[in-house]
Amino acid sequence: MTTSPSHLTEPPGHDELHDMRSSGAAQRALDYYLKEELSAQHPDGALFAIKPGISQEEALVHASDLLRSAAATAYESASSHQGNQRDLAFSVVYLIDMAKAMVERSLQAPEAQANA
Repeated sequence: MTTSPSHLTEPPGHDELHDMRSSGAAQRALDYYLKEELSAQHPDGALFAIKPGISQEEALVHASDLLRSAAATAYESASSHQGNQRDLAFSVVYLIDMAKAMVERSLQAPEAQANA
């Protein structure tokens, strides 16, 4: 018995295999099944971890950047809404701006804070 080549599925091309190997989902699946230590859940259930040994200044700089991004997102959201939804979104912008100002204030040199 011979099989006609037209009935056989073609193996994935090199590019397709490379794309599958470099996909995040494929890597997570392989890690889950092949690397037990990576698939173990973190005991605290955190979604992300802060780099050990990060300085207070570096952490505050990152927090300031995150707050700036959050404010931009809330502002864009407010711009596309009307009425109460718009007011609520602008309230979020205001709260984020206040938090960002506090973070930026804590980044200033102690001498500058004393003179202010």
